[in-house]
Amino acid sequence: MKIEATALPGVMICEPEVFKDSRGFFLETYHARKYFDFGVKTVFVQDNRSRSTRGVLRGLHFQLHHPQAKLLSCIRGEIYDVAVDIRRGSPTFGKWVGATLSEDNFKQIFIPAGFAHGFCVMSDIAEINYKCSEFYDHKDDRGIRWNDPELGVEWPVTDPILSEKDRRQPFLSEAELPLYNNTGGE
Repeated sequence: MKIEATALPGVMICEPEVFKDSRGFFLETYHARKYFDFGVKTVFVQDNRSRSTRGVLRGLHFQLHHPQAKLLSCIRGEIYDVAVDIRRGSPTFGKWVGATLSEDNFKQIFIPAGFAHGFCVMSDIAEINYKCSEFYDHKDDRGIRWNDPELGVEWPVTDPILSEKDRRQPFLSEAELPLYNNTGGE
């Protein structure tokens, strides 16, 4: 497995080893010891699967009191995935990174707790699987406006398909945000 650090400490692009031949392919999508060796010491408690169509943008989402670390992969199609540091007091507060994940490149992104997450669909259909370190709690669900100029996320779509919830999310300057804790965010 290869791990690529990003401009945001703790956010990593993971490339599992893929074994391909004329029959197809095989890969380990998660191996706790290997991820642990690369610094991902998170215990995952919930797996999710999402399916969306071209132009859909989901995010930027987070949980306030029960932040979730996430390990995401696109198992069908292609997405542009974004992580934003929303931990007040963090040296990288308000900064973001993005990565293209697809069924062809097998890349994954690890996003520590304390980051907002979103993605947009670049193919006709995309399906993602993601592991979460905390259970989803709808009362704890928060978000930030996808096109907040303070963040300046460079989405590859200009007029995305949004849920009503995502259309009404607050800007970063108005959002209720977690405090930075310098323990690695996990």
